[in-house]
Amino acid sequence: MSFLEHITVLVLTYNEEENIARTLDAVSWASRIVVVDSGSTDATVRIARKYQQAQIMMRPFDSHQSQWSYGLSQCEDNREWVLALDADYRLSDEIVKEIAALSPPPAVAGYRASFRYCIQGHPLRRSLYPSNIVLFRRNRAGYAQEGHTQRLILDGEVGELRGKIDHDDRKPLSRWFMSQLRYADLEADYLLAKPTAALRRNDRLRLTAYLAPLLAFPYILIVKRCALDGWPGWYYAMQRVLAETLIALEIISRRMRHNKAPLD
Repeated sequence: MSFLEHITVLVLTYNEEENIARTLDAVSWASRIVVVDSGSTDATVRIARKYQQAQIMMRPFDSHQSQWSYGLSQCEDNREWVLALDADYRLSDEIVKEIAALSPPPAVAGYRASFRYCIQGHPLRRSLYPSNIVLFRRNRAGYAQEGHTQRLILDGEVGELRGKIDHDDRKPLSRWFMSQLRYADLEADYLLAKPTAALRRNDRLRLTAYLAPLLAFPYILIVKRCALDGWPGWYYAMQRVLAETLIALEIISRRMRHNKAPLD
């Protein structure tokens, strides 16, 4: 029996008509796909309904933690494992074959995957996108909010998948920019509320409100070698500088408001 038969696929969506078909095509082997939609106004739901094994759940978005937790609760069936994917992830044939051949020991509660970041379908050599736990035992997992996104908490060991997942978001730049404004607000909440000693190195750089934007451009282009990727590499570098700048501006704005003396 293939390990794929033990997996429910979970996908969260909101106005993902540019991405969702590629994501669902790559998991067409799944006998059950749970799609939790946050109220899309484009063709996302209509496209998802074309996939026979997809079950569409509608839930208004309040936080990433709540949305993923709800999705996880909808995966309660006889399949022990959940493959949790963003709507702009696409599994390669290589990683599907690797997952199909898995035989996890009881101590392993999940598997982490690394990503190949793509700009409009053009893969970059490297990126800042972190590896994530995407495959896990449903009854040993839970979600917590961390910054602008969610963090998966697992009870057990985590294995590593050798294959990569493509992160290939093809939504318009305007959608990306509006998302970054919301993310900057949430990241500032997280960074300013947590003790500095408890923050990771990257987050401590962000908290300075000047180092992260200054370092992002040369780090991505030179250290990560994205300059060799042509325009997609330069585009990605400029995106990341803008994202870090928005976070820095939000932190500076809050500090100035907090330190402003009341008017006489």
